[in-house]
Amino acid sequence: MSDVGKRDSASVDSEGKQLPRRRRGLLGLYYNPITQIVMLGFVCFMGPGLYNALNGLGGAGQLDASTSANSNAALYSTFAFFAFFAGSINNKFGPRLTLLIGISGYAIYIGSFLALNLHKDAKGFVIAAGAIDGFCAGLLWTAQGSLMLAYPAENQKGLFIGIFWGIFNLGGVVGAAVSLGQNFKSTASSTFLLAVLQALIHRLFGVFAVADGTYIVFLILASIGVLIPMLMADPSKMFRSDGSKVTTPRHPSWKTEIFGLWVTLRSDPAIVFLFPMFFASNWFYTWQFNDYNGALFDIRARSLNNLVYWLAQMFGSISIGLLLDSGWLQRRVRAFAGWTVLFCMVFIVHIWAFFYQRNYTRQSVDPSVYTPIDIYDKDYPAHIWLYIFCALLDSMWQTTAYWMMGAMSNDPAKLAFLTGFYKSIQSAGAAGVWRADAIHLPFMNIFLSTWVLLVAGLLFALPMLYLRVKNYTDYEDETMQVSHCVAFSVTDDQYRARMDDEGNVIPLEKLGDYDRP
Repeated sequence: MSDVGKRDSASVDSEGKQLPRRRRGLLGLYYNPITQIVMLGFVCFMGPGLYNALNGLGGAGQLDASTSANSNAALYSTFAFFAFFAGSINNKFGPRLTLLIGISGYAIYIGSFLALNLHKDAKGFVIAAGAIDGFCAGLLWTAQGSLMLAYPAENQKGLFIGIFWGIFNLGGVVGAAVSLGQNFKSTASSTFLLAVLQALIHRLFGVFAVADGTYIVFLILASIGVLIPMLMADPSKMFRSDGSKVTTPRHPSWKTEIFGLWVTLRSDPAIVFLFPMFFASNWFYTWQFNDYNGALFDIRARSLNNLVYWLAQMFGSISIGLLLDSGWLQRRVRAFAGWTVLFCMVFIVHIWAFFYQRNYTRQSVDPSVYTPIDIYDKDYPAHIWLYIFCALLDSMWQTTAYWMMGAMSNDPAKLAFLTGFYKSIQSAGAAGVWRADAIHLPFMNIFLSTWVLLVAGLLFALPMLYLRVKNYTDYEDETMQVSHCVAFSVTDDQYRARMDDEGNVIPLEKLGDYDRP
């Protein structure tokens, strides 16, 4: 009997076309797209996840938060700039090598704080490590996006995204738990795993200091993350669950990227209403991490706060997501309901926080004169509940911003450019506020700027919701009104177009699936 005769019905698709034979056994498990998305999740678990956990301690665990703030300012500045070039690098080297280079920056960043603990004059190295990590972060998230789009079949995208983000967010949770176990100084909180890690660190490095141990554990985990991309399968040798071949989408060149942003802005100017919301989307981390958690609490309380912060993040994103995707509400109703929830959360969090912020300054919480809050102090429960609400606001804000962009269009290429605006403006804002904290701008100034920007972001977004969010996506939302452009000279003759997978603007008449309106 021929090989074809031996194949069962599962080897033929709905149109009767022959599908490739699937690998079986351990090799089949290795090349399974779900296995690879799990590995991708653990790469980001060991990199951005631990970065989140470290910064969530306030000042990256340092008593003087200015070095951490300067490092983050450098990180977001390089991230905002080099993100435009990351697509070209990913096209040249492929997603696995790009992912490896990207994750390496996080190991350097974490290692720089260990160096600072051991050598107090290493502040320049920490800032340089932040700049390097910003470049690497652009590479990592570009490669992650390529693989995330490549692995799943059409009916598995939600599952794969859920698997990835679940594992990635656990990085912040586990990193915070490790820090808490290292810094709790209580046998009741020590686990067997942490005891083994502490003993191993003491044996290898001769240190048993709490802060050094935390950084070394983080550095070991980040170094493991560097190894994972080298173990991942070549996407070109993989097949999806429906039998189709995995192909990683090519990213546009940096010239096409910049031109595409201009075309998107010109064809859909309503996106400008979301810019203040984008700008504020990472602004609040500085006050939350450095000027609240880092300023008021001892290291044990900061570690516990950090743990509950990332746990609350998971709950907040799920809860607002359920509201925004509610099938029993029309899309416009869901849009305004989500906006209302955010507006209420902004005022609940910041009115509550104002009553704390007005009672302390940078001078009053100087370590030489201030006794930080501990988890056993009577004031601690109310303070940690505020931090939980800060986490809920953060996760709800990020989720709603992405949902609003998705409500403007279903065209993946157009959404890619909207996301480009989001990450660039977000990073620019973050770089500015981290630098403001580094030069010791008063806590109250940073707090009030955070509050004002969040309110302004919501108020500016309101007209966009009213004008653009509809119960059903119109044809015009799937295309763009584009002026003829020759060597960047724009004429008055306009036509409707879409973007292809590489970000090129193609007239509808040249696309087989669409006709010129």
